[in-house]
Amino acid sequence: MQMTIFTLPISMILFFVLFFGIGFILNMLLRMSWIMAIIFPVVALLIIDKVRFIEYFTNTGEAFSSLGHELSQLVTVDILILSSGLAGAIVAGIVIKMLRKKGYQMF
Repeated sequence: MQMTIFTLPISMILFFVLFFGIGFILNMLLRMSWIMAIIFPVVALLIIDKVRFIEYFTNTGEAFSSLGHELSQLVTVDILILSSGLAGAIVAGIVIKMLRKKGYQMF
């Protein structure tokens, strides 16, 4: 599938907003500022890999081999989109820290 010049920025913005929102909500509920930034690599690997999660425990060798192959096949567009999701998760942690510092008890 080809990604057009219009699709890339929209995808990057969507991933940023998606992971910012999820990170912000998790930070409010769990009161852990960097929870989404810590969880993000696992979520990204689940997005990238086509192996079921349980196979990492039942068929470890093949699952990690498949993961390595999928990681080596990532193109620049995929890396940019996933990086914008990581940036959203990190910005959510920064925003929560700033809000707590300014005295907002809910956050």
